[in-house]
Amino acid sequence: MLKEKIGSVLLEVQRPSRYCGGEVGQVVKDKAKVDVRFAFCFPDIYDVGMSHLGMKILYARINERENYWCERVFAPWTDMEAVMRREGIPLYALESLDPVKEFDFIGFTLQYEMSYTTILHMLSLAQVPVLQRERGEAIAPLVVAGGPCCCDPEPLADFFDLFILGEGEDVDLELMDLYHTMRDAGATRSAFLRKAAEIPGIYVPSLYDVAYHADGTVQSITPKDGAPAVITKRVMPDLDKAYYPDHVVVPYLEIVHDRVSVEVLRGCIRGCRFCQAGFIYRPFREKSPEVVCRQGKALCDNTGYDELSLSSLSTSDHSGIEEILDGLLAYSEQGHVHLSLPSLRVDNFSESVLKKISAVRKSGLTFAPEAGTQRLRDVINKNVTEEEIMRTCSIAFAAGYTQVKLYFMLGLPTETDEDVLGIAALAQKVVDLFYATPGRAKGRPQVTISTATFVPKPFTPFAFEPQVEKAEILRRQQLLKKAVDPKYIKTSLHVSDVSLVEAVLARGDRRLGAVLYEVWKNGGWLESWEEQFRAERWYDAFAKAGLDPAFYANRIRPYEETEPWAHLNYMVSRSFLIRENRKAHAGETTPSCRQQCAGCGANQCLGGSCF
Repeated sequence: MLKEKIGSVLLEVQRPSRYCGGEVGQVVKDKAKVDVRFAFCFPDIYDVGMSHLGMKILYARINERENYWCERVFAPWTDMEAVMRREGIPLYALESLDPVKEFDFIGFTLQYEMSYTTILHMLSLAQVPVLQRERGEAIAPLVVAGGPCCCDPEPLADFFDLFILGEGEDVDLELMDLYHTMRDAGATRSAFLRKAAEIPGIYVPSLYDVAYHADGTVQSITPKDGAPAVITKRVMPDLDKAYYPDHVVVPYLEIVHDRVSVEVLRGCIRGCRFCQAGFIYRPFREKSPEVVCRQGKALCDNTGYDELSLSSLSTSDHSGIEEILDGLLAYSEQGHVHLSLPSLRVDNFSESVLKKISAVRKSGLTFAPEAGTQRLRDVINKNVTEEEIMRTCSIAFAAGYTQVKLYFMLGLPTETDEDVLGIAALAQKVVDLFYATPGRAKGRPQVTISTATFVPKPFTPFAFEPQVEKAEILRRQQLLKKAVDPKYIKTSLHVSDVSLVEAVLARGDRRLGAVLYEVWKNGGWLESWEEQFRAERWYDAFAKAGLDPAFYANRIRPYEETEPWAHLNYMVSRSFLIRENRKAHAGETTPSCRQQCAGCGANQCLGGSCF
């Protein structure tokens, strides 16, 4: 009956292929032979979620087990959501078209703070109680989450049964195995959660009491019912032995990143002080060139894609990047497969790398200086010089490139107007360099400077820093706009209201659950889309909850303050983060991990040195 209903409404909406499943590569199983069902929910639309590498890995990993079935679920766009409400169609999974509420696990990936209200909306659309305390003692469905935002999941503590910290390839199956055993033994939800908390990497928020000081800061985080005092993230120590799929679901429609990706490394050696991913994904681990090449070729052969992305936080930092490119070059040329390196650094960019990635198709290049002056680049530990930026752009222009995008941040700690104007000056130097490059392409260069507002994040050296207030960010944006020549330089500036809310949620505590609930009740969802975001909804919700967003976003946090995530261990020590924060204010840089160990503590999970 539900399948017929879904089929009858698809022609009423844009892009109906978002909602019908049936793609090449999807996994369909006989429900009679399945013991545990997992709904992998991405809190954004299909076009975005189908680009997510983590979903592809875990989807295939779980489905390798004959008696477990993982299916995909995405947020509908507003047109489909209205039709679903009108027709009484609950949120459903694409493989079976069964309602999500019938699954054992409803698992969300937490990639971005602005997706939080979409999670509540999807639970409501699934006809599952949004608040964890209202789900009763029936063991299923369990609402769980993983992903990078789990490093501070406290704003979502009221809504989830448990969180999975770190890398999920093994722990997801351990959790499902425990559930299978306890469900068949008749266990209750609370009994299962107490037992699940014993699995390393599993955080059950209902097993912790949080107390606050009169000034609103956290006083204590107290475990109960035998829960561990500290929960440590899970890590896959050997990426060559870690599971990786050789085929993926191929969408019918064009998605945001319409290509296959092979992960070449995890972690980062650089230590940019603003970058959360660079710290929470430590330790640094590489796949061997042989494994990268084998996996990349298999994905292209099995899907028909003509673009292969070498995915990581900093692909050109792989010690064998030239060997990887050499191993893929003949294959890519013969099959007309474009090699994409989306994470290139200017300080190790070479002419040979450029030739190899340009052999099949030539497109624009993107680099991230992050700051306009060397002083500020030293503060953030970018360890990139203007000379290296110019050398890289010169190589690109000499090779015939005309498009360069440069990423920067506004509002970084210690930033001055001189630093802001330095962004415009650097972009202009790139334009001038184009015209001074012998053998360059004809025509005008296209240089784009894209700026985002700095957002302080947990487990970074800048977690203690305030976000610059909205009015000041807007002033700096205008200062930058006036300083660039629009004939040659295009500017793209991030919306500051979104950044404020992101900053609040990134370092927030459990009291923000009331704010999220209120925003969702007032229509807030899909708020990572500009047309869906309404700042007034958030400010009204903060006021109703009696919370000041400036308390979370715009104040300096003392080193001695207990952070809302103090009971979570991402293997980067707090003493290291404090030391790096002090070095930032002194303008001192820290060498890359490959040059010298900085003692961050991430090597504890490898039992020795990262290198």
